[in-house]
Amino acid sequence: MYGFVPDPKGFSVLTPSPSAVQTPGRPLRQGVVLFITCLALATVMAAMASLNVALPDIARQTHATQTQQSWIVDAYSLVFASLLLPAGALGDRFGRRRALVAGLIVFGAGSALAEFTTSPDQLIALRAVLGAGAALIMPATLSTITSSFPREQRARAVSIWSAVAGASGVLGLLASGTLLEWWSWQSVFRFNVLLAVVALVGTLAFVPESADSRPAPLDAVGAILAAAGIAALVYAVIEAPVNGWSDPVTLGGIAVGLSVLVGFVLFELRSRHPLLDPRLFTDRRFAAGSLSITLQFFALFGFIFVVMQYLQLVRGDSALMAALSLLAMPIGMVPASRLSPGLTQRFGDRGPWVAGLLALAAGLGVLAHLDGGSSYWHIAAGLIPLGAGLGLAMPPATTSITSAVPQGLQNVGSAVNDLARELGGALGIAVLGSILTAGYRDNLHLTGVAPQAAEAAKSSLAGAAAAGPEVMHQAQDAFVTGLRASLHGGAVTAVVTAIAVGVLLRRRRTASSGTPCPAPAEPVPHSGPEQADAA
Repeated sequence: MYGFVPDPKGFSVLTPSPSAVQTPGRPLRQGVVLFITCLALATVMAAMASLNVALPDIARQTHATQTQQSWIVDAYSLVFASLLLPAGALGDRFGRRRALVAGLIVFGAGSALAEFTTSPDQLIALRAVLGAGAALIMPATLSTITSSFPREQRARAVSIWSAVAGASGVLGLLASGTLLEWWSWQSVFRFNVLLAVVALVGTLAFVPESADSRPAPLDAVGAILAAAGIAALVYAVIEAPVNGWSDPVTLGGIAVGLSVLVGFVLFELRSRHPLLDPRLFTDRRFAAGSLSITLQFFALFGFIFVVMQYLQLVRGDSALMAALSLLAMPIGMVPASRLSPGLTQRFGDRGPWVAGLLALAAGLGVLAHLDGGSSYWHIAAGLIPLGAGLGLAMPPATTSITSAVPQGLQNVGSAVNDLARELGGALGIAVLGSILTAGYRDNLHLTGVAPQAAEAAKSSLAGAAAAGPEVMHQAQDAFVTGLRASLHGGAVTAVVTAIAVGVLLRRRRTASSGTPCPAPAEPVPHSGPEQADAA
């Protein structure tokens, strides 16, 4: 762990713990370690999006209601996000390799059981089990990289990790669409089992153990408060598009979640061994990284949610063709993520980071001009800069988070990074999805249509298909209007994030020479003797 001790100016500063230790006797094969951890990462990230294309088949075979279908997807994200911080702390204390192994076993076992269920409620419960496994896996992948690679190689390894994290959602959709061309929806879970088994064998064979050499007592109260607050907040956000943002359930859930998280912050400020010390957010780089990752995934997952509907329901693409259409995004993302460390080393991270966010905004701005007759070249013209922007901006944001955390707390730092992704994704789907729905309903004006058919058309674009081609044509026009509004919202979010990151990373000029120098982190006021103890 780490503690706070007074410096000569009267402030308290972070003092890192001894370095994480690795199990001796096993040669570190860094390329293999990177491959295995990225495979484990891709497994859990792809599972977030992969079931979206399988939902029609699942609904037909399990007779799941619309609400049950939503929770088959969302139960994973809810449990995943809620358990990330406690799972990260367990990895720091008991070993990141152990956390990775345990997570892969839980994830693989849950996927294997899901193959044989025909009950939507059981499927929801098993998706929650997968989320618990993913919460153990994802922080361990990044913290294994940051604790295993020397500093001079760490930025490039993190850039590869970031590219895999960003591209895995699209690749998950592609893999699911391909499997569904020949097999049933159970094949998606069978594929999860295969990936988990390969990653588990590789982890046992090649990944070294690392853990805090002097672990502090586990902050059980902080873990419970963090899990409860995040669960309430994410639940309210997920349900907001269904219940409405002004519904008492939505407002009450958000209020409860925020209140519990405020309690978590107050408790952590007084704790001798905090799960996550809130003072980390006074480090400008840590704050910029957390904000940037949250809003990048807000834009990315919100975009994927709305554009998949556009591709299938407006353009008429199959699930596989819709997934293939998004491959232009990794074409921009992967090379940019490989270039990002070199650009950062040459120009500093502020320039590539802000440029990446602006490229993300530009890509969304291009896509915000789509209509029902747009060619694929128009789509690709937006997807390539969108992917390149994410590729440039994600590595420095991720590195800023992990480098601000002491070596012995790398799993917790990784969990913060992963939690930012989960919260951003959930918010993006909810907010951009709500903008899309509002724009669709406000612009769908049906006359001479039976009330029941009109109500079905108002509920969704899929519902409009049953009301005849004329209604469907009007519904598609209304949907495109809502799509444009939601993508403009994502673009504005990316621009605001770029401005915020630029301000947080701004350089100050010395009075004597006028040359720029990095702005120091904000001082942390000393909070009393109870915090002068180093774990």
